Amino acid sequence: MTTGEPETHALTPAAPVDATLPPRARAPSISTTMQATPKEKAGRQAQQSIAPFPGRARPLRRREPEEDPFATTAFSEAIDRSLHASFAYFTAGISPAALGSAYLDWATHLAASPGKQAELAVKAARKGARFAHYAWRCAFEGGACEPCIEPLPQDHRFVGEAWRRWPYNLLYQGFLLQQQWWHNATTSVRGVTTQHENVVDFMSRQMLDTVSPFNYLLTNPELIEQTLRQGGWNLVRGAHNFLEDWTHAINGEKPVGAEDFEVGKNIAVTPGKVVYRNRLIELIQYAPTTEKTRPEPVLIVPAWIMKYYILDLSPENSLVKYLVDQGFTVFMISWKNPDPQDRDLGMEDYRKLGVMAALDAVTAILPESKVHTVGYCLGGTLLSIAAAAMARDGDERLGSMTLLAAQTDFNEAGELMLFINESQIAFLEDMMWEKGYLDAKQMAGAFQLLRSNDLIWSKLVREYLMGERQKMSDLTAWNADATRMPYRMHSEYLRRLFLLDELAEGHYLAGGNPVALTDIRIPIFVVATTRDHVAPWRSVFKIHLLTEGEVTFLLTSGGHNVGIVSPPTRDIASYQVATRELGGNYHDPDAWTAAAPKKPGSWWPEWLHWLEARSGQASAPPAMGAADEGYAPLADAPGFYVLQQ
Repeated sequence: MTTGEPETHALTPAAPVDATLPPRARAPSISTTMQATPKEKAGRQAQQSIAPFPGRARPLRRREPEEDPFATTAFSEAIDRSLHASFAYFTAGISPAALGSAYLDWATHLAASPGKQAELAVKAARKGARFAHYAWRCAFEGGACEPCIEPLPQDHRFVGEAWRRWPYNLLYQGFLLQQQWWHNATTSVRGVTTQHENVVDFMSRQMLDTVSPFNYLLTNPELIEQTLRQGGWNLVRGAHNFLEDWTHAINGEKPVGAEDFEVGKNIAVTPGKVVYRNRLIELIQYAPTTEKTRPEPVLIVPAWIMKYYILDLSPENSLVKYLVDQGFTVFMISWKNPDPQDRDLGMEDYRKLGVMAALDAVTAILPESKVHTVGYCLGGTLLSIAAAAMARDGDERLGSMTLLAAQTDFNEAGELMLFINESQIAFLEDMMWEKGYLDAKQMAGAFQLLRSNDLIWSKLVREYLMGERQKMSDLTAWNADATRMPYRMHSEYLRRLFLLDELAEGHYLAGGNPVALTDIRIPIFVVATTRDHVAPWRSVFKIHLLTEGEVTFLLTSGGHNVGIVSPPTRDIASYQVATRELGGNYHDPDAWTAAAPKKPGSWWPEWLHWLEARSGQASAPPAMGAADEGYAPLADAPGFYVLQQ
């Protein structure tokens, strides 16, 4: 070793440093903590050779820093995170600390509120008396009488006539009265934070639903009738269904029936070419089906929590095919399904490598045209950020922006906010830290919990007790083809958007500088759905408060997915639409719904007319890709990334 050079030990940590940790929480590599020059080593040896003697003052020694203060911190943090990740498998990703603090807040304030306790006691006595009176009337009226409590409008468990007969009417009426009392007990307790109140009410409702008479054979009259009528064969089929599902689950296979829908065979079959690929996206350009096409291309940015082909399902349900057949050149981003190596991809990477890289490719292929952009769900949020950054920087390549069930203000983001606080996000971060991503099954479980009656209990009763398989559709097959979420991106998304609401507050940084949606001056078309549990329509409606330009807002029937996938052949749909012109006044959601006319049918033709009014005259379609610009076709659609599991 050359004299004067530091002595190094080529040891490195066993695991990579977590780039998301603050500097003090990161442990430096061992090679940096064990460096010492010969002069320093000689000084240390001289100090160690001096020993104290009785009656003699101890010589002064230079205080040495601790050998590795950060390694201890990192090691202890690794232990905590690993433990929390292990807990997550048993709690469905819900933080026990967050749940415990919510119940403690509620219980403490309720214990200190004798007036509320007295009110609940009176309510319990009244409900008991009402139930006793109902039972007495049923006894004297042959077991059938007017119910004393009706289910909520969205609760369809007890609508059958069999539930009106004794003793099952007593069972479901008693359950609904108990459910109502617990709602009264968990809400309107003075001093409890709004989020804690919502969490306690939600979780209490989930626990009550587990003991609903609807869920069990002996307490569900419809199940009893079917079992007697079929001689028990419904239970045999249900047992077969259960074993089939269990086998698929432990083998990591898709649900039964999903094999009938194959990407590139009977779904996601609109012809096209992959014209660009990077480590995060493939860009698909779809082949024209008309002699002439509009000069403005349409670039679609789907969410990366889903496979893009929800907008290109079977041909009769494909929004992509609908646009292509109407003379538009359509481009689609297909996101890579992230793996552990992608753990450090953040929101800025998704903006640059996703939206901006795709936009560069589109404008290279059609250099003289403005671009109509479309963002779905989380993709719409990202598109809004990108559009605001482009407006800030003077980039005028966009012609319009359409947002499909996409939020830009997250202050009232529905029941998903139940899982958004510091404790819960930290727990999710620890869960993702272990693998480098959020597993698709864990994310799907959280969404199912929001609609447990429809997606969990009703499904179990129908398939395992009634023995009836719901036929798999292209949409349900797509729903089973879930994706993962990178650790850093999902953490930033939850913290910066949901927890801190930085985009709406004007604090969100893109390219190192804040973005403001008020900078967007292009026409905006916004679609929301009436029964959306992911992006509630009143939350989506807040785009009116965050922008000053022209906004056309359309509210359609259906949920987050079914409401968007609404081809013109579906005649059960309806929608309302109205436009706020540039400089127009704001109207609150209730006033808007009262004033906007209601129209029957799909919203797709309405949007198509809006796009056509903002597009030029049709001409010869463009070539597929642009080889001279570096965007030569690489493969046939649907590409490679969408097939990753």
